Amino acid sequence: MAAAGPESGGSSGSSGGLADFSFLCCSVMSYRRGQPGSQTIRKGHRGVDSTGETTYKKTTSSALKGAIQLGITHTVGSLSTKPERDVLMQDFQVVESTFFPSEGSNQTPAHHYNDFRFKTYAPVAFRYFRELFGIRPDDYLYSLCNEPLIELSNSGASGSLFYVSGDDEFIIKTVQHKEAEFLQKLLPGYYMNLNQNPRTLLPKFYGLYCVQAGGKNIRIVVMNNLLPRSVKMHLKYDLKGSTYKRRASQKEREKVFPTYKDLDFMQDIPDGLFLDADMYNALRKTLQRDCLVLQSFKIMDYSLLVAIHNMDLAQREHGVVDGTSQADTRRPAAQRALYSTAMESIQGEARRGGTIETDDQMGGIPARNAKGERLLLYVGIIDVLQSYRFVKKLEHSWKALVHDGDSVSVHRPGFYADRFQHFMCNTVFRKIPLKPSPSKKSRSGTAVPRRSCQGGVPSQPPLCSEAKAQITAEADVEQDLLPRTLPVDEANSDSVATTLSTSSLGSGGLNSPANRSVGVQVHKADSSAKDLPRAAPGTFLPSGSPGPSIPERSPELREQLEDLQETEISF
Repeated sequence: MAAAGPESGGSSGSSGGLADFSFLCCSVMSYRRGQPGSQTIRKGHRGVDSTGETTYKKTTSSALKGAIQLGITHTVGSLSTKPERDVLMQDFQVVESTFFPSEGSNQTPAHHYNDFRFKTYAPVAFRYFRELFGIRPDDYLYSLCNEPLIELSNSGASGSLFYVSGDDEFIIKTVQHKEAEFLQKLLPGYYMNLNQNPRTLLPKFYGLYCVQAGGKNIRIVVMNNLLPRSVKMHLKYDLKGSTYKRRASQKEREKVFPTYKDLDFMQDIPDGLFLDADMYNALRKTLQRDCLVLQSFKIMDYSLLVAIHNMDLAQREHGVVDGTSQADTRRPAAQRALYSTAMESIQGEARRGGTIETDDQMGGIPARNAKGERLLLYVGIIDVLQSYRFVKKLEHSWKALVHDGDSVSVHRPGFYADRFQHFMCNTVFRKIPLKPSPSKKSRSGTAVPRRSCQGGVPSQPPLCSEAKAQITAEADVEQDLLPRTLPVDEANSDSVATTLSTSSLGSGGLNSPANRSVGVQVHKADSSAKDLPRAAPGTFLPSGSPGPSIPERSPELREQLEDLQETEISF
């Protein structure tokens, strides 16, 4: 460690301090990895021992899986004996602990692992979450504890361990202490959000546990599984909406199922993924709603996981044997949890009256690429347990010094949410362009130009204004009288000339043709208006002949007639 000074060149100032700090971190990591008996491969807390088995905090994966299944079996069974009740505020802070000695006890069975302690966080609250998603206790136990958990090889950048249940229903992920603590603080708000909207692309948390083994705390969370193993994913992207160092490394590209990033997506699929209008609007609204929730919790640095199954490519991959297409007949097992697939997470907006999921879609969202190939999209928001704390603020400030601050992934929650939505709704997902229907094309191609009544007569001549007026008058001649009220500016003018058509005056007592009108002069202060006959109460005389009495009319019409008679209008 004394070589730190010479290695840093004896520089001073802020840049020298950062260099010394970086060298110190690298020296410590090199020293730890070079210790005798240390693991040869390490990524975070994840490593591989001399036998080739995966370890996490020096606990083998097999021992961790056994402890998880033993602990969940015990805690769910003991919880079933407690009566169901409403969730209270103090339920979010409860932590239950059970000791599992290898020889067994009155409450726990014997096992061949080392002694461990199993903690359950907020058991009553998580029981409510599972019930909200339609997961019964026996189904939960059967999925997680009936068969051995399957370890996923791709651990991601965090170095976490991932396990999937044998029926593809649940994912178990190891989380850091701060992430588990943050999730526990989020539970009241998470509870409120799920009550308001269970259809969301946010992770569905079904349980939070901790295994204490070998003096280490291994915290795990149980979530919904986004990617069914029975469906082959041809592409997978982890998208944040940023461009700073958002390209998959060469080591990641060499994997069997690599996870690409934002710049890779923009290069591979520059035209985006096309969805129909209803599906696009539903997905956009769901993203907006979820981002607003994350922003209210001051969460940032989350990602949208987008996995693509190319249906046309899958058919070509299976090939044609003996002239018959060998299509993939596998279907993922029906998931017990509600709103767990990508389609169910957004279909509440797309089709409120029912489901739009079919057997062919297998839980994915139907889409197409620029080539017109049929796709199924499996999407979900991941890595939501990153709050904008002091460390993240410091990380953003440091990256902003060396690069454009708006392009780095770490940013304040409000800006991050806006950039995330804009990238997803404008670059990743797009509406399928609307095409004119053949019927509209045929009608527009054979449309006859409109001509006036004085011109030549076309094959289907349009109606002139007089003919339209006559037809309107004849059609309305049997309608009841609905007198109009004159505008204020017309009623206050000295002299207003208006024409009442015969359709407005009704058909009673009229001998003139339907298109003939009666001229009536309306004067506000004309002495000759006194000599004109006024309509007697209860009658309306449009042309001098008695009309029907007011009681024969409807109440609304009777009120309009009485209002008309009280005005200065004379006929």
